[in-house]
Amino acid sequence: MPGTVIATFLIELVIGLIAPGLNRSDRRSELPASRVCRCVLVPVRQRRKLPHGSRRPRSGDAVTSCLPRLLTLLAVALLAACATQAPRAPQRTPDAVKADIARRLPATLTDRAGWANDVYVALSSQALDTSPEHICAVLAVTEQESTYQANPVVPNLGKISRAEIDRRASAHYIPGFMVDAALRIDSPDGRSYATRIASARTEQELSKIFEDFTGSVPLGARLFDGLNPVHTAGPMQVSIAFAEQHAERYPYPPGDSMRHEVFSRRGGLWFGTRHLLGYPASYDALLYRFADFNAGWYASRNAAFQAALSKASGIALALDGDLLTPGASLEAPGSTERAARALGSQLAMSDRQLRRALEAGDTADFEDTDLYRQVFALAERSAGKPLPRAVLPGITLESPKITRTLTTAWFAQRVNERWKRCMGK
Repeated sequence: MPGTVIATFLIELVIGLIAPGLNRSDRRSELPASRVCRCVLVPVRQRRKLPHGSRRPRSGDAVTSCLPRLLTLLAVALLAACATQAPRAPQRTPDAVKADIARRLPATLTDRAGWANDVYVALSSQALDTSPEHICAVLAVTEQESTYQANPVVPNLGKISRAEIDRRASAHYIPGFMVDAALRIDSPDGRSYATRIASARTEQELSKIFEDFTGSVPLGARLFDGLNPVHTAGPMQVSIAFAEQHAERYPYPPGDSMRHEVFSRRGGLWFGTRHLLGYPASYDALLYRFADFNAGWYASRNAAFQAALSKASGIALALDGDLLTPGASLEAPGSTERAARALGSQLAMSDRQLRRALEAGDTADFEDTDLYRQVFALAERSAGKPLPRAVLPGITLESPKITRTLTTAWFAQRVNERWKRCMGK
């Protein structure tokens, strides 16, 4: 019998024995407390004649005389219960955690101690558990995204960048001849901007070119603001916009801009860890956080909701995790919102109520909405079985740097394989 069960039994027994003696008006026990106490703890003594003038012991006296034994028994029971609890892992010192991180890094990696320190700070400064699971999650994403390079070289970056600049300029209705003329201007290092872009090998280098460009070319900031093709950076390739929005607890001096911090090893690891582990999620496996890292917070949960909504409504939906079409009005809802409206009468929710619920799709609170609970209830009734609360989103990855068809599921599974290998070290 587990120690906690024994302790509970004995505590209840002690309370049952003591209570009648302490409360003489309680007559629920069939036997006097003294009789019970003696039967349980001590042999029954023979009755003997009392000296003249003495009173016969009362039941409360018997309980009082048993208290030392009862309290001793209770203490032993509690100690036994504590002794049978599963032992907790001892709290590791910072040096021990850093040594563990370094041990899991590639043996050929330069400055393993520096990497280990930056990973440790990324976890500990955000009050995240420095467990092997979390350590390996950060390392697995880093290995997948950059093979442990704070500023990785991108093949054909100059050519890719120029094509992206032209595409973005066209989208902003900026004539091509104006772009060409601007890029022919000499930059602060004496080379034209076009020449510097063509020879760029890293995203940090390319981003610096655009900063020079928008800051020195006449009307550069007004005409070309937003054309910088670099939107992710650092060893975990985290979004620069995400970093700028979540910099409130950044533990390092920010320097001249948060954008530059993301390009550094320490900054890229810190913001990448924030994006990977810095939000509450009820997933039963890190696999879904890996997918969310690629597709956005709660994408895996939302994709599971879309699957349930499709089951309940009979309307086919793309399981992309996007519950609302950006900028969509109430009169022109997206596909997921339209499917939810098809169930409006069954859900007893108006269009505005559905919209408000779906707007919570990028937070943990979405799981507490009537929409979420009712859709899963309808879908599970139709399926006749429980449905998963997380699925890998079906998203095809798009980026100027990607030259083959890749998906979010592919990314998550690759990272998960790396995580398993790291955990085996």
